Amino acid sequence: MSKLTLAIPSKGRLMEQTTDMFARAGLVVRKVGHVRGYRGEIDGLPGVDVAYVSSSEIAEALKSGSVHLGITGEDLIRENISDAATRIRFLQKLGFGFADVVVAVPTCWIDVSTIADLEEIALPFRRIHGRWPRVATKYVNQTRRFFGEKGFGDYRIIESAGATEGAPSSGMAELIVDITTTGETLRANGLKILDDGVILKSQANLFATNAATWTPEHEALCAQLASKLSNSLPAKASAR
Repeated sequence: MSKLTLAIPSKGRLMEQTTDMFARAGLVVRKVGHVRGYRGEIDGLPGVDVAYVSSSEIAEALKSGSVHLGITGEDLIRENISDAATRIRFLQKLGFGFADVVVAVPTCWIDVSTIADLEEIALPFRRIHGRWPRVATKYVNQTRRFFGEKGFGDYRIIESAGATEGAPSSGMAELIVDITTTGETLRANGLKILDDGVILKSQANLFATNAATWTPEHEALCAQLASKLSNSLPAKASAR
């Protein structure tokens, strides 16, 4: 039987938090071969093959079905997999990696506190500047979906490759859609979150993909792993 493949973050805080979470569940994850390698195993679950992959690439691996399971942020799944509702199974919120995808505007826009306010100023803005307000973001798909649901269409997206929160002050855009944990970086850059501007309250999840080939043995291992992790999670993991 081919092994069940689990992709976990390959570096940074998410990798540390994932390893700690597994340890709390009594599951020791360790790399196989060179310490800088990208394969691993879980003590007590010989049928599981661990792949160390960057968080953004985990979303792509789940999308293609090259892995069965993955641990990454919900924001990356929602952004990179348009049919996530049918392609991906959301197995377990994990209680770390908290961050919100939000709409933020300059604090000096004192009359703008909602998406409806943005819609109201869009036409006067175009008359004055000859263009629609620009939105800087790395979350292009979620921005379009969210604004579409809100009935707001008078804007232009500027794809951001760097520090998105600096876009308004640099003149690259008028507002942003970005991810934040505490809001401090937004405030430091003279930005405020709209009252109805939280697009997604994200955290790390254990995901399964329907795009992979599953056997009954894979499903049994998946259920065993999810159960062990669930029993080790803090209450706040499912509270958000």
